[in-house]
Amino acid sequence: MSTVTRTSARIPSIQAAAMSSVRRVIPANTSGRVQRVAWLTGAVAMTSLLAACSSSPSQPAPVTTVTQTVTATPSAPAQPTQPTTQPSTPQAPATTPAPSPTTSAPATATGGGLAACRTAALRITINVTEGNAGAGSAYYPLNFTNTSGTACEMYGFPGVSFAAAPTSSGEQIGAAAQRSAGFSAVAVRLAAGQTAHAWLRVANAGNYPTATCKPVTANYLRVYPPSETVAGYVSHTFNACESTSAALLGVLPIRAGQGAAGVTP
Repeated sequence: MSTVTRTSARIPSIQAAAMSSVRRVIPANTSGRVQRVAWLTGAVAMTSLLAACSSSPSQPAPVTTVTQTVTATPSAPAQPTQPTTQPSTPQAPATTPAPSPTTSAPATATGGGLAACRTAALRITINVTEGNAGAGSAYYPLNFTNTSGTACEMYGFPGVSFAAAPTSSGEQIGAAAQRSAGFSAVAVRLAAGQTAHAWLRVANAGNYPTATCKPVTANYLRVYPPSETVAGYVSHTFNACESTSAALLGVLPIRAGQGAAGVTP
């Protein structure tokens, strides 16, 4: 037996039950208008009930199952984020540049740090009036006057010898002057026009045998200022020994000022 047949068979009993319910809820003394409204209400309710009963029960819609295969591709691991601010590069300390070396020849250093007095900037003289004699020797001051416009310095002993001519080609006569060990060298600063001196000892050539001395006459002194390789010349006549075995000359170190008799060195 189908569901529709069963529902149709039950409709009369449902109608009867509904009408019976309406009669019970309406009192007998209710006005006719109210009774009519109640009857209509009951009819509507009964109609709705019948419609519900007569309709076929709804079947649930079939559920379609869709199977989708998703292949997951493993992603590369996330790279660490690089810092947007790069660390500052430490700056090399500043520095001050070294001075460029000069190409000119360096000045000769002396005891006080000034440039040595050059031969060309000196006037060299011998002052015989301040000379003195004693014990077979004569002593003369050699004076060195700065003729340049720049201060310079003298330090140590000059080199002195007899010369046959006032040139480099003039032969040296006898032995060069020996340095005195009794006095030390000191630095002497010469401003423009100033003078320094060194004492020269000249032994008497007659003190030596003729065969040993080989006496000759010398008309010049060849003088090398301290630290110089260029000679200056002083014109003066001396009795000399041609032999280098007879040491006639001796020299003291440079001192400030002009040489004066009785003041040594």
